[in-house]
Amino acid sequence: MRAPAERSTGLDRVESWCQARLPAGLAEFVILGVKLAWACLFGATMLILLIGTKAVWQPDWALARYDFLLIAALIIQALLLTFKLESWREAGVILLFHVTGTIMEIFKVHVGSWSYPEPGLVRIEGVPLFSGFMYASVGSFLARAMRLLDMRFLRYPPQVLTWALGLGIYINFFSHHFLPDARYVLMAATVLLFGRTTIAFTISNRRRHFPMLAAMAMATVLMFIAENTGTRTGTWIYGGHKGFHWAGLAKAGSWYLLLFVSFVQVMLVHRHRCGPAPTGEKDEDQISTHNGPREGH
Repeated sequence: MRAPAERSTGLDRVESWCQARLPAGLAEFVILGVKLAWACLFGATMLILLIGTKAVWQPDWALARYDFLLIAALIIQALLLTFKLESWREAGVILLFHVTGTIMEIFKVHVGSWSYPEPGLVRIEGVPLFSGFMYASVGSFLARAMRLLDMRFLRYPPQVLTWALGLGIYINFFSHHFLPDARYVLMAATVLLFGRTTIAFTISNRRRHFPMLAAMAMATVLMFIAENTGTRTGTWIYGGHKGFHWAGLAKAGSWYLLLFVSFVQVMLVHRHRCGPAPTGEKDEDQISTHNGPREGH
């Protein structure tokens, strides 16, 4: 069963206002930005919490900052499900990404790639459990953006190859500590598999197209900023450094690859988005944020 439709009168009003008062091109740009920002709800809220708690938290408070962040993340996830901003199937896949992300965190902390310097009760092998929600927020963004923009992935590669790519990327995050780093081979594989893939999405009742690799590159920039936000607030610290240290371009490459791991997992519940929609047929999980008939289906 597909995800339930997400309805937002707030987005409807923003879209209607933009269509009525702005030039067509500018209206589409603003509406796209608003919808992508709304899709980032989980991740953006977590970043705000990282910054806010760092500014006000005191070391002598009864509840550790890391534990508060875990409680807050659980509340956010519960609210997304309660208000049907995420489906239970999507939450299951996001949970899978939370688990795989936490496993990788445990390994990376163990080998000294980075550390979590603050105290906290809810930890596994030195890793506070809220950290897994930082990975989960990426999956949440992808799933919500697909529905809010009614995305379809044209010229999508065979799914068995995408699964192999995702698994290979995930394994390399571990194996490169002991074996030659295959990240550049894997990056080349993303180009070979997805170089011809385009994202068809609906904005202002019009169907638009965008290269998938370009979208992934833009998302990587956002992930890179989020990574440095976490470091700037002292939430995690890179191995061999004290205090704030900017993440290098290699970290941006890691996030680019990790986006594909998240994307492949999210597509487990959005397989129907591979290829164009059948003529004259609308997706069951279509978002009702439009005020007129669709074009381009």
